[in-house]
Amino acid sequence: MVILSIESTCDETAAAVTADGRKVLSDQVFSQVGLHAVYGGVVPEIASRAHVEVVSRLAEKALEAAGVKKADIDAVAVSYAPGLIGAVLVGVSFAKAAAYGLGVPLIPVHHVRGHIAANYLAFPDLEPPFLCLAISGGNTLLVDVRDYTDMRSLGATVDDAAGECFDKAARVLGLGYPGGKPVDELSKTGDDKKYSLPRAHVAGRPYDMSFSGLKTAVVNIVHTAEQRGEPVDKPSLCASFCAAVSGELLPRAIAALRELGYKKLAVAGGVAANSRIRADFEAAAEQAGVRLYIPPLRLCVDNAAMIGAQAYYEYLAGARAGSDLNGYANLEI
Repeated sequence: MVILSIESTCDETAAAVTADGRKVLSDQVFSQVGLHAVYGGVVPEIASRAHVEVVSRLAEKALEAAGVKKADIDAVAVSYAPGLIGAVLVGVSFAKAAAYGLGVPLIPVHHVRGHIAANYLAFPDLEPPFLCLAISGGNTLLVDVRDYTDMRSLGATVDDAAGECFDKAARVLGLGYPGGKPVDELSKTGDDKKYSLPRAHVAGRPYDMSFSGLKTAVVNIVHTAEQRGEPVDKPSLCASFCAAVSGELLPRAIAALRELGYKKLAVAGGVAANSRIRADFEAAAEQAGVRLYIPPLRLCVDNAAMIGAQAYYEYLAGARAGSDLNGYANLEI
């Protein structure tokens, strides 16, 4: 089954062609980083306008790169939630028109389900059930993937997402936007024990997470040093920050694995590109005798191939949408 998929939930416009949920025929991504960097973060109105300008051409490019004709497309899929609502609606509107014009089914896909499905593209042997930690700029949650379309959230951040905190930490340190990569690179030469940073616990909710206190702690350290005229050891603060984020995520993931009795752990989303998090999870998985799945970096960031992968299984489960499909800023997985 050949699926044309569209992703536009934040600041990447993406179009891809996939086959049978496991094979990528083409994957085209237009990044808006250059448009938003000057503002230090994503500006929703600019993001929406940029999606409108490129989505049609990007879909045509995806078909050309895949070597398929419009007549070869069996379905159109789109990420319809969660995300920046204006940006989401651009993708949804285009996908509805494309499905109607091609005379094929329209398949709605939850964005986080797409991130989880990126692992199916990277690891053809991976099948549910397994536990997945989805960590990105807008979402941080632990998901019990009981089947391809049967998923249950075990815990999530109660405030900021992990990726958002990376961006805020990078901003206060003057590292630019997006913040994940520069923080990661700088952390590799720092002392992760130099700065004491908090690890939050949500009373009565062992799998929920909180990152706002960590973000505030980094801001306070930098501002206090500036007021005193003291230098900040940026590499060590970045290293301490990465260790603190990993320290929030890893214990909860391992505890959830033990409760579920699973031997497979997947990690997904843009924050999964962080080298400290990847290394900590690899070490913990080996110690626990658990198989770890983390996609390559290109599949960690937002892309449309992951939407096409999940769409295949949504289609098999009977998911279809009509011309009344709406986009949503927030939606449970």
